[in-house]
Amino acid sequence: MIFKRLLQGLLVFCAVIVVYLLSVGLLPGIQAPPQKIPRRQPKPHNNTGDNNGTDDVRRENVAFMVNGTRVRAWLYPLANGAAPAPCVVMAHGLGGVKAMGLDRYARRFHSAGFAVLVFDYRFWGESEGNPRHLAWIPHQLTDWADAVKYARSRPEVDSQRIILWGTSLSGGHVIATAAADPAIAAVIAQCPALDGHVALEEMMHRQGMGAINWGVIPHAQRDLVRSWLGLSAHKVPIVGPAGSIALMPLPEAVDAFAELAPSDFVNEVCARIAVRIDKYRPVQQANKIRCPVLLQICEHDPVTPPGVVEDANRRLGARAKIARYPIGHFDIYQGAHFEHAVADQVQFLSKIPSLQPNTPVLHSKSST
Repeated sequence: MIFKRLLQGLLVFCAVIVVYLLSVGLLPGIQAPPQKIPRRQPKPHNNTGDNNGTDDVRRENVAFMVNGTRVRAWLYPLANGAAPAPCVVMAHGLGGVKAMGLDRYARRFHSAGFAVLVFDYRFWGESEGNPRHLAWIPHQLTDWADAVKYARSRPEVDSQRIILWGTSLSGGHVIATAAADPAIAAVIAQCPALDGHVALEEMMHRQGMGAINWGVIPHAQRDLVRSWLGLSAHKVPIVGPAGSIALMPLPEAVDAFAELAPSDFVNEVCARIAVRIDKYRPVQQANKIRCPVLLQICEHDPVTPPGVVEDANRRLGARAKIARYPIGHFDIYQGAHFEHAVADQVQFLSKIPSLQPNTPVLHSKSST
């Protein structure tokens, strides 16, 4: 009798959940108010390809395929006739595209003797794929793996000397990618998102239940249900003012996007990522990495708490170098903070003997 009542209760509970999810997914008229990004310094979307910005750096528009979808990228090769060079592979964080300031980083690495490949994820920026602005972690990790394969296929690149550069969410991606690929030569993780679960716990400890972005959760559920049913994506703003329905309702996030985003950037993302990101824990894979790793901590970071990065430092042990900056999450992309961080990145690579531009890796054959 007790078992029967428990079973009936469970069936009623499941039915309520199904009805709720179908209602959230299918009821018309549910949408998040759009949030405009203020245009302080409008930046045109630069598609011109070669010789952008300065005459001494060649930037080529290139593309590669990921599961049938074209991913577009910028390649910064060294001068014609140069020996295959170590290559930095780069992509932006959550909601970012390569036109949001990554060219400046790429040019610094290029000036230091590195080839660079900067790509937009599928569904973002110049890359193809629908729905637009889908940020789904398994898809992005596949994009990273295939970007590395593409870089290794280029004749300008020494396939044994691939460096990964990531920031914020992609700072977690480069840790996960290097853990799965023992041939990666070095990793730079700038203010990396390494443990969504612990990050949420730390924010709740400081802010209580207010740390949970309650307003966006029903929208995330709606988008997820609609994806299961093959319906159109449901989107929310990426950034917005405090108290708004947005993935990052932070004034400093709005300021950063206002400074960095190109003039044609659309401030929206498929909402489902909001119920996935807290389950992403690449820090747990850090002990599998076999190459040097630079971890850059923004000490006043409300998005990626410094304690999580400190945990990665402990897990990596002697392979890690850590740099700390008394700034917020979004400060590192601009001005003197950018200059300090990128100089540390170039210096980090300059201290790795196998990555020096004129030090090719010896490809030894295994004996039997």
